[in-house]
Amino acid sequence: MKTVLITGCSSGFGLEAARLFLARGWRVVATMRTPRADLLPPSDRLQVLALDVTDPASIRDAVAAAGPVDVLVNNAGFGVASPAELTSPGTVRLLFETNTFGTIALTQAVLPQMRERGEGVVVNVTSSVTLKVLPLLAAYRASKVAVNAFTESMAAELEGTGVRARLVLPGRSPETRFGDNARPHMQGLDHPAYAALVKTVFAQIQDTSTPLTTAADVAEAVWRAATDASAPMRIPAGADAVAWAAEAA
Repeated sequence: MKTVLITGCSSGFGLEAARLFLARGWRVVATMRTPRADLLPPSDRLQVLALDVTDPASIRDAVAAAGPVDVLVNNAGFGVASPAELTSPGTVRLLFETNTFGTIALTQAVLPQMRERGEGVVVNVTSSVTLKVLPLLAAYRASKVAVNAFTESMAAELEGTGVRARLVLPGRSPETRFGDNARPHMQGLDHPAYAALVKTVFAQIQDTSTPLTTAADVAEAVWRAATDASAPMRIPAGADAVAWAAEAA
């Protein structure tokens, strides 16, 4: 029985991915900052662990408790919508600590066991905003672009070892808590220099008549990345992400 370790399973993409892997017979190690076993169906194949990807001790403890991992899904992260000029250095650091450095640190903690066994997959969930220049997302986008670059270079280094690395790029998904999680970190949205831009961008964000991404879309993309050795390096997840990927090709 294969084991997948997924970060950020308290809601959204991570929770849906955990449900899918459970439903398809895998052993699932679902991690979150505050563990809640009631979020997932009861199963003897489910292990819920505490994990803060910004804390080295938390990473060490979670990896030890999980045991051998066949697939690592780095999904934990958060977003921020703020003008680049007005995003505080503290917020930028927190974005990178969670989205970028946390992903790198957990990957480095799990990768040795995969390389030594000669098999394994690392799936890093980033964002379709890395495919297109968008306003108000400079720091968030930068944190995700960095993960894309890290993953692609790592994949080249791992060729011939039996270990693969892939990227999943979700689109906009109003059904998740992404907006709620981002709201406390937003800054400068009321600045007069950016008022008109903010109004336009938020009107676009709230428009649900355009193609969107569901958590199920992302879970299926993660599944493909984990199980299909022929899957491309970058897998867009959601109708909007697929369209943006086609435009960027």
